[in-house]
This record gives sequence, C-alpha cells and structure tokens, in this order.
Amino acid sequence: MKRFLYGIDFGTTNSALAIYDEDAKEIHSTIIIPSLIYFYHQLNAGDDKSYVVGEEAIHAYLHDGMKGRFIKSVKQILSRSSFTETRIHNKRYNASDLVAIILKELKSRADEVTGQDCRKAVIGRPVFFDDDNVQKDTLAQNRLNKAAEIAGFTEVRFQFEPIGAAFAYEKTLLKKESVLVADLGGGTTDFTYLVLDPTKVGSKDRKNDMMATGGIYIGGDSFDSAFMWERGTPYFGKHTQYEATPGKVLTVPKSLFANICSWEQMNFFNGQRIRKDIEDYYYFSGKDRKFKNLITLIENNLGYSVFQAIEKTKITLSKSNTSEFRYDGMDIQIQEEVSLSDYEQIIKKDVDRISNYLNEFMSLHNIGVNDIDSLFLTGGTSMVGSIQQLFKDKFPHITMNSGDNFKSVAKGLAYSGYLFG
Repeated sequence: MKRFLYGIDFGTTNSALAIYDEDAKEIHSTIIIPSLIYFYHQLNAGDDKSYVVGEEAIHAYLHDGMKGRFIKSVKQILSRSSFTETRIHNKRYNASDLVAIILKELKSRADEVTGQDCRKAVIGRPVFFDDDNVQKDTLAQNRLNKAAEIAGFTEVRFQFEPIGAAFAYEKTLLKKESVLVADLGGGTTDFTYLVLDPTKVGSKDRKNDMMATGGIYIGGDSFDSAFMWERGTPYFGKHTQYEATPGKVLTVPKSLFANICSWEQMNFFNGQRIRKDIEDYYYFSGKDRKFKNLITLIENNLGYSVFQAIEKTKITLSKSNTSEFRYDGMDIQIQEEVSLSDYEQIIKKDVDRISNYLNEFMSLHNIGVNDIDSLFLTGGTSMVGSIQQLFKDKFPHITMNSGDNFKSVAKGLAYSGYLFG
C-alpha cells in the first residue's frame, strides 16, 4: 500500500491540500477550495447534513435566497478570545469545530483520490496569528490542534506557511541562495529569511537554514475592509443624520459602519438591542434611503455578495488603471468608477504598515539588502500592484520570483515530511 502525506494550507480566503506520495517522493495532486461554510436556512426532514463547504457553499447560499448562515474568514477567529461559540440550528460550534469542517472537507476529497484514510498531515500556520501576541497565538494554535484532531488527523506537524512556500520554491533552484520569502494572504503577511539549497531537498534537519521569521496581522481582508470603509459605507448611510429630539440633529455613530467592514464582526448586529437602535435611527432619520440599505444588508445577509464586488474591483485593478465598483441587489445599487490611484490611496495605510514591519524585521535580524539573493512572493495579496511596487522599490536589484499563489504553500508543506523524523 502506498504511503501518503497531506500538506494543508488552511487559508483565510482559500484552503489547499497537496497529496504527497512518500514512496515516489513527489506531489501526486493538489486540491483547492474557498474557505467558506454555508449552513442551510432550513433543514430537510431526514437530512442530517446542515452545511456545505467551498464552492458548494456559494451556490447553496445564493440558491437559498441568502437566508442561512454564511461563514467566511474562519481562520481569523482562531485567535479571538472573544469568540467562544455560535449556535446554528440549535447546535453549538466553537472555533475548532468550524475550522474542522473545512479540514474535513479537504481530507474527504483527498481520501477519495488516494483511496485511503490518510491521517498524516503537515498543517501550515502563520508566523503570528495576531501581531506577536503570545497569549492569542497559543489560543489559536491550540484551537488549530483540536480542529485537526476533530477532522481525523492523528499524526500532525505544524510548519510556518512562508517556510512551506520556500520549500516549494527550493524545488526550482539550481544553486544555493539566501532567500526572503513573503507570504501575503487574506489575513496575514509573513516573512521568512532562509538558505535554500536544492541539494538539501528532503533533508531531515533544516533548523540551521531558517534564519529569521516574522509576521504582521495585515492581508487582503484588511485592504477589502479599508475599501468598504471608504467607498462602501457611504452607500449604507455612514453620513446619515437623525433628529431624536426636536431641533437636535445628530449623525449616526460611525461604529455601526465599522462592523460592516469586517466579516467576522457582522454578528454584532444579531442582538435585539442593536436591531432596535438601528430601527430607531432609520425612523428618526426620516427613513433615509441609504440607511435603509444598511437594514437590507443586515436582514438579508448580503455581506458576502458586497465583498465579492469589492474583490472583483481589486482584481481588475491588479491588471488595469481603472475599475468599476458595482453592486445591484435587493434595491441596493452601487456604481462608481475607481482609479488605481484611488485604490492605492485607500490601502496606503496598510501597505505602509507592511513596509514598516519589513524594515523592522530586517533591522532586528541584521539582514542587509546585499544579504538577499532573491525574493519569493506568494499568496493572493502578492498580486496587488502596491505590494509589487513595495518590493521593487525596496529591492530594485534583486530578482523577484513567484509561484502558484494559491498552491505553493500547500506543496511546500507536503515537502516538510522531515518534521516527522
């Protein structure tokens, strides 16, 4: 019987699993799915499965009239101590339960390919789950451990995601290089500085080759949140004024709109009190049309579809100088042109934070520009123009390489079998 190892990149936006044939010492195939879960609005009699995962989650969400519970960016709740559980169909789900649903789906699809119940995996993790906070990092790691166990993995090792990306890149090298790896995902940006050597592929001990690791809690979701704040929230009544008492005009609290800029905070609106406050603001604003959009957004669980429109705008701007931010659903209409310079200004604060962190990382570890032979960028956010420009400006004379932005990490994790040695 063949021996297999799964390399799993559980990501904020997408998750990938690379199947590694340990006998042939090669990647057999790679599976990738969106990191999405959809819990049906109503359960059919006799149907014990209450949810679907990945691409099916999107189809079911739309087919169900967007009435059920749609869960995105699950990875970001791993480090949130404030998130203990959520109740869906009278069942409780904690963070590990939700992550395990995605890991189980990946395992199930891979097991169909291998014809085995593979229980051995190297699972990726960011360098920091939450900006160098040890307590939150430990919480996230423990939750991820539990999720792997629930998903059916009994032999598990963890590897930093950028190191996984580095090992995938190492397979392409012809000579030894000192490489700076940047893994720019949906939730985090991670850096690793290490020595890669094609003669060491598969070696048991690579500790001395790992010279520095670091990361910051900023990624593509941060860019989307910034865009939603600047260009999306005005369509949902950010500047709405209301008259609670005669002659006293106030503006609706901005904090309301911060909660529609990040997916995991959408649950903020589930409470009865906040729902009543929103209805009051609407009434005392004279039933402001744009504020009504906020009520429609919340009541119809439209957040994902709005963020899809933002994602399309972002992707277009990675290839073009202009794009259209467009959304049309349930009487909410958004249509405006966005230039590349507009977008770059919107995300500038986050890009600057990544840039400043990289400077600190290099200074802390005494890494000079001349100490780097090549750069390797991976992750969906690495395709954003401002990010590409950041690296070109900092390292104008260094070759910038990239692999498959969605599969590199999973493949590199699958090459990390030495961790079981």
